[in-house]
Amino acid sequence: MRESYFEELEDIRGCLVEMANSVGSQMSTATTALLDADVALADLVIAGDEQIDATRESIDQRCFTLLARQQPVATDLRTIVVATRIASDLERMGDLAEHIAKVARMRFPEHAVPQEVRPAFLEAGHVAEMLVAKAGTVIATRNVEAARELETDDDAMDRIHRGLFRELLSDSWPYGVETAIDVTLLGRYYERFADHAVSVARRVVYLVTGERDNTVAVRAIQQP
Repeated sequence: MRESYFEELEDIRGCLVEMANSVGSQMSTATTALLDADVALADLVIAGDEQIDATRESIDQRCFTLLARQQPVATDLRTIVVATRIASDLERMGDLAEHIAKVARMRFPEHAVPQEVRPAFLEAGHVAEMLVAKAGTVIATRNVEAARELETDDDAMDRIHRGLFRELLSDSWPYGVETAIDVTLLGRYYERFADHAVSVARRVVYLVTGERDNTVAVRAIQQP
């Protein structure tokens, strides 16, 4: 019975890693849809979000069943609770990729992103993919040092986000209010995606050490 319990915990961890991989693929496809004004890819991302939502629901249900049947304490309890919270972070990351795809679809056949800021969004997409890939590795390995590195890795996304605001606030911005709103929202989606990747890493640190990392100010992760 106990062996089956630990096998279930390991399988849930594997599902979280697969979920992170799926989220990374969603973000990659959403970024391509955005930059290429590719409505077919945008639709693919939008449809694919249902599977990510279903995975989160499945993980939650399995964790609740373990709580009811095994009544875990200490590290085992922490493992199950953290798994549900990581699944929630990953699901929200999937939602953010979907939001990006929806902007691309809404502006089709036009490009939602002007030429001047395309390099910023291309870089944001690459950083987002790197962060979620690293988060998946951290989930799989429970490597605390790698988890803490994500705090620094996230600085790249913050830099891109600040750069976009400088563009928008420039007196030479020629694209009007509607495009400015699109760029503002898109920049926020990428930034929030990165924040959730950091949240996943923090949860892994807590899982392994039992202590919350108070050395870095915690961003509130309340909405996608």
